[in-house]
Order: sequence, then C-alpha cells, then structure tokens
Amino acid sequence: MAAQSILVTGGAGFIGSHIINQLVHERREVLVLDNLSSGKIENLAPQMKEDLVELIKGDVRDDSLVVSLSSKVEAIVHLAAVADHEACLRDPEQANDVNARGTLVMLEAARKNDVKCIVYASSAALYGEPSQFPISEEAGLAPISVYGASKLAGEQHCLQYLQTYGLRAKCLRFFNVFGPRQYARQYSGVITEFMKRLGQNEPPIIFGDGLQTRDFVNIKDIVEATILALDSEQANGVYNIATGKGTTINSLAEILSKISGKALTPIHGPPRQGEIRRSVADISKAKTQLHFTPRTDLENDLRELWN
Repeated sequence: MAAQSILVTGGAGFIGSHIINQLVHERREVLVLDNLSSGKIENLAPQMKEDLVELIKGDVRDDSLVVSLSSKVEAIVHLAAVADHEACLRDPEQANDVNARGTLVMLEAARKNDVKCIVYASSAALYGEPSQFPISEEAGLAPISVYGASKLAGEQHCLQYLQTYGLRAKCLRFFNVFGPRQYARQYSGVITEFMKRLGQNEPPIIFGDGLQTRDFVNIKDIVEATILALDSEQANGVYNIATGKGTTINSLAEILSKISGKALTPIHGPPRQGEIRRSVADISKAKTQLHFTPRTDLENDLRELWN
C-alpha cells in the first residue's frame, strides 16, 4: 500500500521539487524540510498553493525538529545534502556533517517513530573509478571525491538500519541527472553550464580531453524511480538509477551545439580534481526489482530543455 504522508528533505531543490510535483499530483500529503541554502522557495511555488504541502525551514541535523516531523509521516525521501562537489572540497567537514551525520539523524528519527520506509538519494560517485562496465551494484566502492565519501557514509548508515532495525531503506544511486530547475555544478550541472555559455554565445569549457563518459538521466526517470522505491513493499537495499547508456562530454557538447545552432568550438581546460573518468550503469536490478524503465532520450530531452 502506498504511503500517503511523506517527509521530503531538501525538497526545495532541483530533484526534490520534481518529486514533490508528482506526490502532489497523486494527492499525497507532503512535509518539506529544507534550510534553503541551495533550494529555492520558488521551486515549490505551484505546489505551495495546494493544502497538501507544508514547507518547514530547518536543518536535517536538528534532532528534535527531525523527530517531530518524522512522527507525522509514513515515509521519508531523504535528499538533503551538500551536493556541490566544489563546496565539498572547500569544506569537507561541513559536507560530512550534513551528508553523513544528517542522514544518521534522519534514520534515528525514523526508527523512533516507526516510519515505514526511507528512500535515500545516493550517488554514482560512490564507485570511484570502477574497473568493469557497465557498473553493477556489486562493484567495489572507492569514492575519489569528498562528496562521494560523505554520501557513502550516509548510505552505509541506511543499510545498517535496514539490517539491524528492519527499517525499509532503499538507496538509489543516481547517476548524472538533468532537467529544469537545475543549477550549474549540481549533479550533472555540465549540461546547465554548457547551455548557459551557448546562450551567451560563448564556447563550452571542457575539463580534460572530453572523452570521459557519463550516464545522463532525465529528472522524470529519477522521479519515477523514487516513487517506485517509495511504494515497493519488497524492494530494499541499493539500486542504480540511470539509463545504461554512456555519453562522452565531447559528444554532449556536439549535441548541444547542434540543438542551439551555435557552432562554437569547445575550450579544453585542465582535468578537475576528483573527477571520474568513465561512468555507465548496469540498471538490471532496478528493472527487475523496482520495475523501473528509463525513458530518457538524450537529444530530444536536451532539445526540450533548451527550448
């Protein structure tokens, strides 16, 4: 049976606001917890007109607040995080405090209040530089970034609560998400950054040789996977959420140049610290257990986003 009251942390952000759109469409009650450090109230403006949504400005590390909010819901979608890789590099202690300890605070609140399940927004960054492709959930975890390490700690807390306390934890390892309301450097912000520069008649900047690959997945698929995980009685544990298709950054620049009609030759800069070379997911587990079918069509979806 689908949970009808949901707490969404980080709900005013890019991914959260799209998930809340769908929850409201399904007439579910939503509590949104966000400190608005990167999320924006305007992302929730349409949903806030509904009596189904309540926004609470606060921090996921606030134990008493999180316990209070958790007592009012049946399930939690935990998205709140320091998601900007550069912000994590600048202040790794803050990143770990929010991404790891904040998740532990959320899990403990869920346990105390007998919350049915928690869906945790994990990341492909946990894999680091894998040796086999496509990357399955069984691949070794060796993050090479502060962000990846902090998200891994959060995921391990979730799995420990699943094993020890029986809390139904579903950890969704999102690959490179794109869509409306995304800002540069966030998740797969390379798309946003390329579009911004092309819109200003400036060439895209590619860090390194551009042969690094990414598995770009439309926000619509992320929303679908999250709802499927939220409502599944059987599914627990870890799932890759992506398309299973890799695209080089050079190819991405070519596609966007074509769509925009701006024939601008990209500028190549030095490789970025902590950047993964190759990333493409094995999504067979999500297909089988969550009944997830990605519908991302990269060129058509990017054209829609550009327009």
